[in-house]
Amino acid sequence: MDTTYETTTGAEYYAHGTPSERWERAQLFFGAKEYAAAARVLAGLVEEVPEQTGPRLLLARAYYHSAQLRRAEAELRTIVERDPVEHYARLMLGRTLERQGRHEEAGPQLRLAAALSGEFPQD
Repeated sequence: MDTTYETTTGAEYYAHGTPSERWERAQLFFGAKEYAAAARVLAGLVEEVPEQTGPRLLLARAYYHSAQLRRAEAELRTIVERDPVEHYARLMLGRTLERQGRHEEAGPQLRLAAALSGEFPQD
C-alpha cells in the first residue's frame, strides 16, 4: 500500500494561493504582529506584481517592524523613486533611516513627508 503524500514546505506555504489570497494572508500575519511571516508572503507577491505600491509598502513596513531595516529601506526607496509624492513612504523611509542612526539622511525625508501631507511648521 502506497502511503506517500505531498507535504507543503514552508516556502510553498507562503507562496500558496492566488495573489488575492496571499495579500489577505499577509495582512492577517501583519495584523497579528507576525511581521517576518508577513514579509515572506509579501516578498513573493511583490516579485509577482512589482508595479503595485500597496504590497510593496506593507512589505517595507513588515521589514521595518521585524528589524530588517536595510530591506525596508530598499523597498521604500523603490516606492519613492516611482512615486516621489508618496508621503507615507517618505515618512517610513525617514523613520527607517533614523532607526539606523542615519539622522542627516532622515531629516530631508521627514521634512518632505510632512510637507507632502500638509503639515507645515508653525513659526
